[in-house]
Order: sequence, then C-alpha cells, then structure tokens
Amino acid sequence: MTTKITVIFDNPDSPDAFERAYPDLLERARKIPGVLRIETAKVWPKEDGSPTPAYRLIDFYLPDYATASAAVATPEAGEFFPRAFELATGGARAVFAELEES
Repeated sequence: MTTKITVIFDNPDSPDAFERAYPDLLERARKIPGVLRIETAKVWPKEDGSPTPAYRLIDFYLPDYATASAAVATPEAGEFFPRAFELATGGARAVFAELEES
C-alpha cells in the first residue's frame, strides 16, 4: 500500500529566511531514493489575520512502508531531514501514513 511521508512546518520565526532556504531544501528532497513523487504546499493565510495552523507541507509518496522506512535511513535523507528541522524555527514534524482508497 502506498505510503506518504508528510513534513509539516509550523510558522517560522522568519518566513523570508525560510523561503530563501526552501529551494535548496527541495533539491535535497528530490534526491531521496525510492520516492515516486513529491508534492509541496503553502498554507493559505487566515482571513482574520490570526496565525495559521502550519506554514508549509512537503509530501513524499513511496510505494510502501518498507521503502519509506529504508528511504529515511539513506545518506540523502540524512542531508534533507536535519536541514528541514534546522529551518523549522517554528517547529516541524514528520508523519508516515498509509494511503487509503476513497
């Protein structure tokens, strides 16, 4: 069953600094082996101006859990994840999810 790894970035202390470093982070993401595709998203600002529940998302789609688990143990993931959490001055988390048919 397809597995998705989602990295959720909370609102950074400096959005400008985060955005300057983001292209390099995506380059690192693209090098992780076993990934079928990557999807990225930026959270829409709230209309009332209050803080959003997150800032950006990066989704990695992999064929199955075993491939996903192996992928995060590679040197390429070792280049991506520490940098991602370093940039995440507002916090971040990564979750593994099994995709379900709907």
